[in-house]
Amino acid sequence: MTVLAVLEFSTIVGLLPEKTFPRVSADLRELAGMAGAAELWTAVGHTLQGWAISFALATVIAVLLGIAVGSNAVLYAATSAVIEFLRPIPSVALIPLVVLVLGTGLQSKVFLATFAATWPVLVATIYGMRDVEPVALETARSFRARPRDTLLSVVLPGAVPYIAPGLRVASTTALILCVTAELVIGAPGLGQSITVAQAGGQYQLMYAFIIATGLLGVLLNLLFVALEKRLLRWHPSQRSQGGVQ
Repeated sequence: MTVLAVLEFSTIVGLLPEKTFPRVSADLRELAGMAGAAELWTAVGHTLQGWAISFALATVIAVLLGIAVGSNAVLYAATSAVIEFLRPIPSVALIPLVVLVLGTGLQSKVFLATFAATWPVLVATIYGMRDVEPVALETARSFRARPRDTLLSVVLPGAVPYIAPGLRVASTTALILCVTAELVIGAPGLGQSITVAQAGGQYQLMYAFIIATGLLGVLLNLLFVALEKRLLRWHPSQRSQGGVQ
């Protein structure tokens, strides 16, 4: 709220040009006026569609691959260099290639967002698999538990505190890349709406879409924070937070 008040005051006193940076209050009124219009919700729907598909794909790929790599020392040693080489590559650097191969539609947006969102979950899953309590593993072996039972009852529960935050980061990453793809390559969604409004000189509309994008990101983050707390309610970190509150 303080930041919004400062921006509003800066426009009022002329520190920011009102023509290209309308008052925040005007932007919020524009967004409120769009709440009943199909244009806003159609754009939000396109963005959420790309986000949901890419996040689901990234989660499945990363968790399965992370379990395989994290539970096998040989496979971990063989793939760690490849992972560390590919992980820093920004998805936006792949845009020219992706556009040439997949065009400018949903497929390109999903590919870019999936590529970016896979890494946080993959790395978190690998670390979680490799950081399972040795005593728990030895106990499972002493009871001659089958590998499948050990994985489901010991290893995965021990890795969940790593995977859950990775999913939250991946959710935000997927949203960022979906909007970026919409901005850059013109795929339908909030990003495309921002670009169209900017090109037409409709700056209040442009900022309204920007605010809507920010609110969508906040809502998704709150959703994953709540899910993380629910999944990890048994974990000491969540119990300690509850005690402090």
